[in-house]
Amino acid sequence: MSLKVGIVGLPNVGKSTLFKALTKKQVDCANYPFCTIATNVGVVAVPDERLSVLTKISSSAKTVPTVIEFVDIAGLVRGAHKGEGLGNKFLSHIKEVDAICEVIRVFEDKNIIHVSGKVDPKEDMEVIDTELIFADLENVSKRLESAKSQAKSGDKKKIFYANLLQKIYDHLAKNIPARKISFNEEEGCAVKELQLLTVKPILYVLNTSEAGQKNLPDIKPSVAISAKIESELAELSPDEAKTLMAEYGMRESGLDRLVRASYELLDLITFLTTGTDETRAWTVRRNAKAPEAAGKIHSDFEKNFIRAEVIKYADFVKYGEAGAKEKGLLHIEGKDYTVQDGDIINFRVGV
Repeated sequence: MSLKVGIVGLPNVGKSTLFKALTKKQVDCANYPFCTIATNVGVVAVPDERLSVLTKISSSAKTVPTVIEFVDIAGLVRGAHKGEGLGNKFLSHIKEVDAICEVIRVFEDKNIIHVSGKVDPKEDMEVIDTELIFADLENVSKRLESAKSQAKSGDKKKIFYANLLQKIYDHLAKNIPARKISFNEEEGCAVKELQLLTVKPILYVLNTSEAGQKNLPDIKPSVAISAKIESELAELSPDEAKTLMAEYGMRESGLDRLVRASYELLDLITFLTTGTDETRAWTVRRNAKAPEAAGKIHSDFEKNFIRAEVIKYADFVKYGEAGAKEKGLLHIEGKDYTVQDGDIINFRVGV
């Protein structure tokens, strides 16, 4: 599963500083076949302490975390939907990502001029959100008139499509992004084909001047980090970084919190496989069934799925694989099993 999060923001909000810090945490892509890394993409491991524990228990030769691709998207200015600045490039790149990470400037620095002349986080947020809404409005408007005309034929599918477009248009016109519109299952499938920008989940990154800065704006969902501090940490060895984090009173890096929050934003979970060859984390959507999870390992596994042998992480850590089996803690699950975060699974498949 190739997961992409686009990092966006107005000029001088710290977007580039944040991205550079992220790319210094980039994983070795040798373990991810067919992964071509462009200059504006950083592949970052999702922090998961369970991997090191399982690697030790299984004496695994290697450890492979699950990853997220962060994409540094061209800067945005007011009027982007009309092509201002690099607007067209910005909007086209947004279409290619699964979620949006919007960097908002909270820090004060007289030496770094804000594009609007003052630091106003909520105004910055509104500028970008409005540009995305305007872009979607233009997209929907172009389709709506034609859809209405075709719906006059009485065709149920065409009537449904025209009504859906009208529903989306009415909400966007009220400055309501598509992600906040309630869609039924049929509508949800049709919406995916529209490539709406505002339907993508969004996480706001409040770029602060220091770790644990107080009096932050109430913007949700958000993660508060200092891109400046994160860039300093990225330059240090692990031991040096821990020392500096302790000085700042940080239990973990802001980047780790950002990566984890981005993963959760996409409503994903992790299941695990472990053995002497490797311990690996696998990404799957929440509520996925066992065959779908098996397909993440190999497409043939989904087609030829027989059963899943599941041990809960806590049971595996406490008793090991053999001990868990002896105590009846290894569960045999079929096609209807809903995979849970942290499940350790061994799939049985046919030829």
